[in-house]
Order: sequence, then C-alpha cells, then structure tokens
Amino acid sequence: MKKGEKRKLELLKIAYDMFLSRGYENTSVDEIIAKAQIAKGTYYYYFPSKEKMLEDVIGVMIESEVRKARQILETDIPVPQRIVGIISAVKPTEKEQPISEALFRPENVLMHDKVRKKLIEVIVPLLSEAVNEGIREGIFSCDNVEERVRMLLVISNDTFNERAFTERDISVFIDIAEKILGADKGTMSFIKDLIDRKGMETT
Repeated sequence: MKKGEKRKLELLKIAYDMFLSRGYENTSVDEIIAKAQIAKGTYYYYFPSKEKMLEDVIGVMIESEVRKARQILETDIPVPQRIVGIISAVKPTEKEQPISEALFRPENVLMHDKVRKKLIEVIVPLLSEAVNEGIREGIFSCDNVEERVRMLLVISNDTFNERAFTERDISVFIDIAEKILGADKGTMSFIKDLIDRKGMETT
C-alpha cells in the first residue's frame, strides 16, 4: 500500500471512531485534524469536504460488509438462507447507526442515493451467484437474475430500512420474494423469524 493511501485510511479510521463516539454532526473537521495531528492542508488534500469524508467512511463500511457477504456466500448453508444472510450482511451494525443516520439528513440526500446505488452495484453479483446456484438445485425458477435480485434489494431496503413496517409488510415481502425468484410458496417463510421488529409500527 502506498504511503498516501495508508495515510488516507488512517484518517478514515479516526473519523469512523469519532463519528461513532460523538456522532457525525458533533464532530468537526478541526477536531479530526487535531486528533490526527496533521495540517489542515493535508486534510483537504485527501477530503475536499467533511461530507466527502463521510462518503469515504461509508465506502470503507461497505467494503467490510461485502467481505462478510462473500463469506456467507461461500458457506454450505441452504441457498435461501444464504440469500437472506447476504442481504443482512450489507447493513450497518447497530453501533454504526450514528454514521448511517447522517445519510438521512436532508442535506445529504444526494449522497444517500449515491451510497445506495453503490451498495446495490457491489452486492448484486453476489446475490446473483447465490440465486443461480438455487436455480441449478431446482429451488428457484427464473430468468434475468441480476434484474430480479436488484429489485429484491430495492424492495427490502424500502420496506425495512427507510420506513416503519407492519406484520403485513413482512408477509407481503416474503410473498414477493418467492414470486420474484420463482420459488415454491413457503420457501422463504423463515424470513418472518429473522426480521428485526424494532422498526415496526406500534399502532
């Protein structure tokens, strides 16, 4: 790794730790610079803005999530469970919520969309690989696999990450997932027991 790349990663690690402990909004560029013990010009050489640093921090998070997803893909658990595991792997951990929540602020809407598209771009090939294995095993029956898994990701994200959801939403999502993948009814019913219900509507 080149010296400049190493320095940039060191700065991202500092920012990641500070965003977690203090929150993105409560961490200033000056505080990051002081913690890193660098000149302000050095900071802006790597990051033209704090928002760009947030984007790069999230990029590092995505790389870590993709590595976890790849590990799940390479296990020998049943294909339907692997697919759900891959989707679950590319979500921020609970401790990373202060960072991911910054994306939902109105001023970061464009960055949020950019990060979402990047995440879909890197995870679709892994999901496609799993679905194609399921097709070979006779679990799924579908064509246009990449388009189908991309649609499944978008529906999953919209249903469970970006708004409150209900038990009916869970049932409908399972039904949609089975139909998108051409699976027998009940193939994906195990999802119901895996959903984190903290985001559910209480009324």
